[in-house]
Amino acid sequence: MTTHSSSPAATTSFAALGVGAKLVGALTSSGISAPFPIQAATLPDTLAGRDVLARGKTGSGKTLAFSIPMVDRLAGADRRPGRNPRGLILAPTRELATQIAAALEPMAAACGLKVTTIIGGVSQHRQAKAFSTGVDIVVACPGRLEDLMRQRVVSLQDVQITVLDEADHMADLGFLPAVTRILAATPNGGQRLLFSATLDNGVNKLVKQFMRNPASHSVDTADSPVPAMTHHVFEVGGVEAKRVLVETLAAGSGRRILFMRTKHQARKLAKQLTTAGIPATDLHGNLSQVARDRNLAAFTNGSARVLVATDIAARGVHVDDVELVVHVDPPAEHKAYLHRSGRTARAGSSGDVVTVVLPEQRRDVATLLRRANINVSSQRVTADSAPVTALVGTIAPKVAPSAMPVASTADGQGNRNRRGGSYGAPAGQSRSRGGRGSGGRGTGEAAPYVAGGQSRSRNGRGTNGAAAHGFDAAGRTSTRGSRGGATRTRTVATREQAPAVRAGRN
Repeated sequence: MTTHSSSPAATTSFAALGVGAKLVGALTSSGISAPFPIQAATLPDTLAGRDVLARGKTGSGKTLAFSIPMVDRLAGADRRPGRNPRGLILAPTRELATQIAAALEPMAAACGLKVTTIIGGVSQHRQAKAFSTGVDIVVACPGRLEDLMRQRVVSLQDVQITVLDEADHMADLGFLPAVTRILAATPNGGQRLLFSATLDNGVNKLVKQFMRNPASHSVDTADSPVPAMTHHVFEVGGVEAKRVLVETLAAGSGRRILFMRTKHQARKLAKQLTTAGIPATDLHGNLSQVARDRNLAAFTNGSARVLVATDIAARGVHVDDVELVVHVDPPAEHKAYLHRSGRTARAGSSGDVVTVVLPEQRRDVATLLRRANINVSSQRVTADSAPVTALVGTIAPKVAPSAMPVASTADGQGNRNRRGGSYGAPAGQSRSRGGRGSGGRGTGEAAPYVAGGQSRSRNGRGTNGAAAHGFDAAGRTSTRGSRGGATRTRTVATREQAPAVRAGRN
């Protein structure tokens, strides 16, 4: 294994690194004119076709570091249109896969390449159909990809370049056996790029088994704090003081992400903030993929200024200009702290991180910060203390809950259907009674979306006449009518979700 310097020489342009003209033009059109250090360090090797093992802190630009060489090399190769992809990117979560695809697609389109995303939690019909028209690059989560491989919808026999992103997080979620099987299905001579914050939890086994004399680049250690990120520890006297402080921190005019330990508390806090006039939405494992996408879109477009999330959003969620991250519930270990915090101060921007500490949490938080190499003194504060006021900045105008966006349920998926009219649901759940949809029974009317956006169905039919489904952390919940109008519910964990369910993730 070749190890390169962690401080590569500055390079002024992608063209100087060997990136093709079409791709340079696409990057420039997207406002990307100069490489970040991890890109400058890895591109000479990745463009040359070498296997590369790269480590860098969150927000360092890893997505472009592997997307650029994949597009550049595949665009320059002889294209054989067909069902089998030539490029494969594996990601541990749906959100990360979706955001990788969003960054990749403009570059691929400029070079005449087609990209498709393979994730669980949504119908596989559209995903399978994409292969019939020809696919060059697949961005996938391991579980759904394996399902399609077993059904012979896709073969990996033509893959020339394989990328593993956030490999250590895949290990944390229990995906390494699936990743091993997927890598074994790709040709031995293909290029393999592995991006990981650490090499623990079995990641090193993948390196030894599947990579050939990889060039190793470590731009920053896994525990490196971001220089433009300012950390604060706010101690409060009790639970009520904490509630008031968190509401105050959420009241500023900029985007902010609040991290909670559990799905229930994330949903509850998002509802409380919205009721208080602070537009908030939540992101956690109990939401369907449709609800996750909708809630993240609301945060991205600014209709919700606050995202209340569990650790599902600690990696892979990139939204520009997040000015504040609040650890409402401090995480259990330092890597989670760093990844949560990394949602702000990305790509050279600055940001603040606040950890809220109750008296009984002082010792654990001190240990956590020491392991994360964060040196910051705690401050005893109340909601109106000067450090809090300075951090919050301009208070945004309050927004009445009735002015929140309305969830669209036109396809009949995700409504709770009974006879009668629509009724409101707690935590932003959209439910309806007995409404009739355009092509089937029970699509009903959408209740106002407040926070959460979780939707469920009971004896409902979608626009195509099929039974409606809801999703939760345990996988797919299918609901059937039974004798006497009662319902019978069967919950099946998807392959993608099963490891997380077994681990009790939120």
